[in-house]
Amino acid sequence: MPFSECIHDVYRHFKLISNFSFLREGESFYGTSGALWNYSLSIFYILIFIIAVPGNILALWAFFHQKSTSPSRVFLRNLSVADISYVLVLPMRIIYHLSDNHWPFGHIICQLLGFLFYLNMYCSLYLMSFISLDRLLAVVIPLKSQSFRKPLYANVAVGILWVIVIVCMSPTLFSGRKQTNSSGICNKLYLEKTNPTALTSTIVAFAIPLVTIVVSYILILLKLRTVQQNEERPVKDKAIKMIILIVMNFLFAFVPYHVCRIIYIQQQSFGNITEGLRKANQITSALTCISGILDPVMYFFLNRLYRKTFLKLFCKNREDVI
Repeated sequence: MPFSECIHDVYRHFKLISNFSFLREGESFYGTSGALWNYSLSIFYILIFIIAVPGNILALWAFFHQKSTSPSRVFLRNLSVADISYVLVLPMRIIYHLSDNHWPFGHIICQLLGFLFYLNMYCSLYLMSFISLDRLLAVVIPLKSQSFRKPLYANVAVGILWVIVIVCMSPTLFSGRKQTNSSGICNKLYLEKTNPTALTSTIVAFAIPLVTIVVSYILILLKLRTVQQNEERPVKDKAIKMIILIVMNFLFAFVPYHVCRIIYIQQQSFGNITEGLRKANQITSALTCISGILDPVMYFFLNRLYRKTFLKLFCKNREDVI
């Protein structure tokens, strides 16, 4: 065998061995990366659960023990119910990720869990827009709005909201088994399978509260500019705190998810779903759970009894603070 052919043969075998080793390293790397991803999501959900559940249970206790009520308290009470229901499904997400994306609970629980998670997420989103509208009426037309800013009307509005969201999210309960839970994978946890109307429904579902919140706060801020330094100062301070808290909640919890979701649905319709986009869909869905932590912060600043109860429980030397 000529020397040049021998060298070429050795080089060819060395290249094959190197490629094989590289692939093995790559498989190990991505396997480790997948495990790290699942552990990270699990830890995130555990932290959300530990913080959000006590805060919202305390809020429920405070709201149901208030002698008087108002539209804002009706909305806050239902928001705390939605938040608790929202985070109580997280343990199954935790188990799913700790089991390396294996779903052990069967088809029906998979359907139900996806339905409950997104039902309560959208109820939370729309209840925040109700709170914004209520503040708008209280600040811009306080006297004229007294005739229709009543707890009864608020309860009716909330009841209609729950019914509408339940009806709109009900298709997640009735999709086929093959699309939902195949080989131990629950696609309903992150709505990984979409339908032709998903893009339109997602845009509409997000646009309505977005426009409501933005317009409400623009009008509130315009009104507050005309308020004198000492005139209606408590109303002004409360409105500004609420604007900051709800806008932060909206920006951190819901905007990233819906922006990513719109891109995800559009790319899936073209068959262009990448691993990065799939992970972005998961992490932005996880970020919506931050709302369960930020809402109790809002209750602290907006509800006197919640603030007083919280301070008594966790700040013994501040019992005199109201």
